[in-house]
Amino acid sequence: MAALVLLRYGEIALKGKNRRFFEQALLENVKTALKGLGARVVRLHGRFLIYGEEAEEDAIIRRLSRVFGVVSLSSVKTAPLELEAIKEKAVEMVGSGPLPGGSFKVEARRPNKSFPVTSPELNRILGGAILARHPGLKVDVENPSFCLFVEIGAKESYLYRDQVPGPGGLPVGASGQALLLLSGGIDSPVAGWMAMKRGLRLEAVHYHSYPFTGLRSREKVIDLCRLLAQYCGRLELHLVNVAGIQKEIQAHCPADLGIILLRRMMMRIAEALSRQRGLQALVTGESLGQVASQTLESMIAIENATSMLILRPLLGMDKQEIVALARKTGSYEISIRPYEDCCTLFLPRHPATRPRLERVIQAEEALDTRSLTESALESMESMAIED
Repeated sequence: MAALVLLRYGEIALKGKNRRFFEQALLENVKTALKGLGARVVRLHGRFLIYGEEAEEDAIIRRLSRVFGVVSLSSVKTAPLELEAIKEKAVEMVGSGPLPGGSFKVEARRPNKSFPVTSPELNRILGGAILARHPGLKVDVENPSFCLFVEIGAKESYLYRDQVPGPGGLPVGASGQALLLLSGGIDSPVAGWMAMKRGLRLEAVHYHSYPFTGLRSREKVIDLCRLLAQYCGRLELHLVNVAGIQKEIQAHCPADLGIILLRRMMMRIAEALSRQRGLQALVTGESLGQVASQTLESMIAIENATSMLILRPLLGMDKQEIVALARKTGSYEISIRPYEDCCTLFLPRHPATRPRLERVIQAEEALDTRSLTESALESMESMAIED
């Protein structure tokens, strides 16, 4: 018997005249996620139906549950568009295993308005048929032990009992392309996940200070990219060594501005890389007020180094909220591995928390920012990370 999976999407259906564009983007991402499984995707009214091998059903649902734009998934059974056939299938599905409690409800949806029975009537008729077979049950529309869902399609009906949640949001790639500044910490992978949820296709840049930081730090970032790639299929990672830049800052600039000046250089490198790659914005894991370099004054001083749009998905979140989302997405256990990143090196005892932009710009005059940017990009290493 073939597997049949019903895929539901939500926000995309509200896009009006642009709905077709978002549906097509989601369809392409679904096909990419299913590559190698031999599954076939059919477009329904506000749904996708996936046909696959029975042995691949779990893999189909697992992969699609990580595709942005997907609200939920269900393994479904079909019945002809005949009331008696639907009743028979409904009773069969309820009685196919141990009943998970004493109450139930039927929830019917009728996108095919040519079907002569309305949704409320279907709820009543199918509920009555189930009660006739299982008189010990009772109907509870508020808090049932289980639900039987019925959808009336154009050519057949679909019945299911369970729903596997998807991440929701918009299809990756539907909103443009951006560059994620990916550290090895907790925040930036979560920011990348949230940016992809809003339809951005990402590349990532990671700044390291090898040999002052070890190869395990690099491995951690690659693992974070591999996890993010589960949600987008493929992620280009760019590794940039900033050890030389840090030495220049330490030798020629005020110690308390070291982190601010390093981050300004990161922005310059990210902008130059984005121009090369045709990317439209930068994404960071900054959360206002969380650390010294994330005060409003520090953000102003850092952002001044680039003309690109900077997106900060975590701006209004506190650390507990970010950690909770990191656990949900699976990045937390990778991020807490105790391997240092470049920002922990040459850390001043008293970093400036509210730097004046004029002082920062004056201090930066001691650096050949153009030459340092070009040198960093020339030695950059790039790799494609896949799930």
